[in-house]
Amino acid sequence: MGSNAGGNDTAGSGCRVMQTALALEGGGTSIAEARHRATEFLSQAQKEHGLPVSQQVLELTQLVVSELVTNARKYAPGPVLMELRITAHAVDIVVWDSDPTIPAARAADPGRIGQHGLEIVQAVTEDLAVHPEPVGKRITARIALREDADVPARGLA
Repeated sequence: MGSNAGGNDTAGSGCRVMQTALALEGGGTSIAEARHRATEFLSQAQKEHGLPVSQQVLELTQLVVSELVTNARKYAPGPVLMELRITAHAVDIVVWDSDPTIPAARAADPGRIGQHGLEIVQAVTEDLAVHPEPVGKRITARIALREDADVPARGLA
């Protein structure tokens, strides 16, 4: 884990302050490992840069990491890459996997058991985007550091 290599970013600039990346191999521990890395990352951002990481932001970040990494591990063959970036205003969770299939949230169905992950991620994030890559796809979810930030209803970009 480390600060942005540029070294000129500050918490007040709105530019990236810190980032870290993690390659997740197979196995059930990768999801817990990803959540643990996210917790360490946010703690470091708070201590080293004085960023306002509330308990709610920490919990939402852990939830989004869990959902995105779980989906990647479940549906994509091969490794999963997770990147975390933080600015003075938001934390971005980026998950890359090798499956080119673009996920879509399903229509709400209170009787459906499971498969609500993307719906949950959409509901708790400020922005959610899926980008096709030459191999697979990259999903980026943004969580505002301000708890009072509105989370607009929107579809996948």
